[in-house]
Amino acid sequence: MNSISTVDESQRKAAKVAGFTFLFAMAIVVFANYGISFRLIVPGNAVDTARNIMANETLFRLNIACNLLYVVIIVVLLTALYAILRPVNRSLALIATFCRLIFAFMWGITALNTLGALRLLGNAVYLPVFAADQLQTLARLHLASSYDAYYVGLPFWGLASTVCSYLWFKSGYIPRVLAAFGVVSSAWCVICAFTFIGFPHFDAAVNASWFDAPMVVFEMTLALWLLFKGLSPSGAGRA
Repeated sequence: MNSISTVDESQRKAAKVAGFTFLFAMAIVVFANYGISFRLIVPGNAVDTARNIMANETLFRLNIACNLLYVVIIVVLLTALYAILRPVNRSLALIATFCRLIFAFMWGITALNTLGALRLLGNAVYLPVFAADQLQTLARLHLASSYDAYYVGLPFWGLASTVCSYLWFKSGYIPRVLAAFGVVSSAWCVICAFTFIGFPHFDAAVNASWFDAPMVVFEMTLALWLLFKGLSPSGAGRA
């Protein structure tokens, strides 16, 4: 298996950027979901969800801001990864970049749907033509659409990670055992995401949290490796 014999300074800098943005992106997602969304959104209850949102409107708007910040972080990440992996295979690096861009676009739609839910619960002059329970149900539908946008984008994220993992493996920039784990865990995410879209009850057999959990473990490990170890030229990553 051939390795890339040299790593230039721009790639080393991009590796640090990629490592940091991987971790920063995860922190934003954890904060937005576990710190805000899961506290305010009550599954199966549009009324209580609406009350929680209006009682914590500033916090809910912070969630929207986190979603938009996450889009920016993903754009920075895909740029850094392209700079690192382009010398390995430019075409595949472009494909991975495009897939991650689609995923970022889906998060933008998530922010838009979340903002739409907040508008439905507001005091705009045209809203009184609907009953309160109708507005609450419509708002909850917008929030559900946000989750749909994530699961539509998830296979593209998995595809991007699968392609990048293959390029990591081929390059020898990181340990090939880690890269191989990335290929397997990312491909698993792609399979689960596509299966879930076709068969919505698939999460009864495989919990939805396990769709991307192995891939998240890989990306977190990769981020730490890039930050503290950097890129390994001359086949040093074969071990």
